[in-house]
Amino acid sequence: MTGPAPFRYESFELDPEPGLLSCRYSLGDRHFEERVTFDPGGRWDNPAAVEAARLVFLLAGVSYYKTAAPPVIGLGTTAVTDAERRFLRSFSLDGLAEFAYRNGLDLSGLRIEGPARPEPGRPDPPAQPAAPVRPLVPFGGGIDSIVTVEQVRRRADAALFIMSRPGSRFEAIEAPAAVTGLPIVRAGREIDPQLLRSRELGFLNGHVPVTGILSAIAVMAAVLAGRDAVVMSNEWSASVPTLEVDGRPVNHQFSKSMAFEAAFRPILASALGAASNVSYFSFLRPFSELWVALRFADLTEYHDTFRSCNRAFHLDESKRLDLWCGRCDKCCFIDLILAPFLPAAELAAIFGGQEPLADPDPAESLAPKFQALVGILPDSKPFECVGEIGECRAAALLAAQRPDRAGTQLLQVLAAEVAQTPDQPDAAKLLLPMGDHFIPDSYAPQDLLV
Repeated sequence: MTGPAPFRYESFELDPEPGLLSCRYSLGDRHFEERVTFDPGGRWDNPAAVEAARLVFLLAGVSYYKTAAPPVIGLGTTAVTDAERRFLRSFSLDGLAEFAYRNGLDLSGLRIEGPARPEPGRPDPPAQPAAPVRPLVPFGGGIDSIVTVEQVRRRADAALFIMSRPGSRFEAIEAPAAVTGLPIVRAGREIDPQLLRSRELGFLNGHVPVTGILSAIAVMAAVLAGRDAVVMSNEWSASVPTLEVDGRPVNHQFSKSMAFEAAFRPILASALGAASNVSYFSFLRPFSELWVALRFADLTEYHDTFRSCNRAFHLDESKRLDLWCGRCDKCCFIDLILAPFLPAAELAAIFGGQEPLADPDPAESLAPKFQALVGILPDSKPFECVGEIGECRAAALLAAQRPDRAGTQLLQVLAAEVAQTPDQPDAAKLLLPMGDHFIPDSYAPQDLLV
């Protein structure tokens, strides 16, 4: 009886003239190729570009490994340090925890086999590390990255980083990006077409830690563009697991979490070494989604263009919506988290008459989606990039107190249910910094950290 086909990292190749990184993998006799294109020009002769490409190659492989999720990953001729091997294993296990849970898989025995690379020497760090002055900010057009951009641009010569499929741009990203007026550094990620035929080809399917892959690609873009930091917009609540299974966290947002950030930073510093000074940190790490929403409420120039609705990012362009659907979990969360800080009429205008809290379709009530967000329904937090239960409960209670929300029946019922729960949120605490972070002092003045 034969076992599952082995998964193997084959090779990666850089071609500076078209600005192309090709990453090749195999699963038994089946071969995959992922292609990432970068803006023309750039510092391809920088040794750090090759190292950054190697990290993209390692992290992007998770999308192809999960087609069968065999117990062994072979690195082929790609040598990694012991630290990188541990990091890649964690990225595969924790980043695919949701995938494994939904597919009923146990990946805990995963082994990563391949040649060893010696750990680089560790030179003494400078007494006062230079703060990044030319950061790259990955931009997705939602409230998190908009708040980050508006804060970071006050402190440094910022540019946006936007990743999309080659030849296909998302209007939900491009419109708010235009509002920033900042320069844009781009990358095009083209996954192997076979992944789009997963069901037909009998592959396993499910969520992958795409933010981790984007992070590695953004680092490579920063190296090529001569930028000195990648500044993410991953907030405190991204570290809160979606659920726990047998004591093990399953986090839809693992590669947005503090655990990923803390693990990726030393891997990055070790791999790039003296060839590059690119740093990596999240500007929003110590802040809640409630804190972000409060600040976004004042950025009125973006209110007509931002969009976080899942339907705006459908891979099939014919199925994309150019407005909020008003029905998905993400629409519900964004509406709820902004409701304490924006007038009801303004949120109604933002959602184009499809505001979820207004529950425009009584025949298919959105109440269960909101109850899941505030934890009224047990173990029902959606596998989405949404805030944690306490943030959502605080938002419901604060919003229900607004005079212009007295007639919003769904919200009032929701707030009454939250008021009966034993764990009452502390809204004032949620509007203060919480937890550890890696934000340089020059990026985090006291007006944000007190």
